[in-house]
Amino acid sequence: MVRAGLTTERLTRAGAELADEVGFDQVTVSELARRFDVKVASLYSHVKNSHDLKTRIALFALEELADRVAAALAGRAGKDALAAFADAYRDYAREHPGRYDAARFRLDPETAAASAGVRHAQMTRAILRGYDLTEPDQTHAVRMLGSVFHGYVSLEMAGGFSHTTVPSQESWDWTLDSLDTLLRTWTTT
Repeated sequence: MVRAGLTTERLTRAGAELADEVGFDQVTVSELARRFDVKVASLYSHVKNSHDLKTRIALFALEELADRVAAALAGRAGKDALAAFADAYRDYAREHPGRYDAARFRLDPETAAASAGVRHAQMTRAILRGYDLTEPDQTHAVRMLGSVFHGYVSLEMAGGFSHTTVPSQESWDWTLDSLDTLLRTWTTT
């Protein structure tokens, strides 16, 4: 018998909250069952196993992040759009570290193609249209921006920038200015 009040959506959201509290790697069906004070078997009518739960959390996080980025981008272009995208990404990672990690969870190709990850790529490409890049430079730029944002956020969250007197925000702004300059002045040789 299914326990009253348990739904796949409720478990996914609770799993996302748990990921923010204890880390995405620590999220399991067993840990979630403890949260709801139910037996693990009670959850199996809603999620297949821990991998299924993590996939659902990843999809939830990708959707949540895409919505946040889309709202930040509304009405912006050029450097303003680049900074809005980057800041929304960074803020989400700081506010929801477990969900941010979940958004990096490896999805099978079919699930990935149907996820909000596609929206992320589309929004990045929309920003890059303002920089007049053509292929393959646009694809290179999508990968570069994702790598820079993820690398910076990951290092910052791990305390990698706390050993200097230069504020992290100052370096973040410098990085965004540098990316904007690079993208505006890019020429294909």
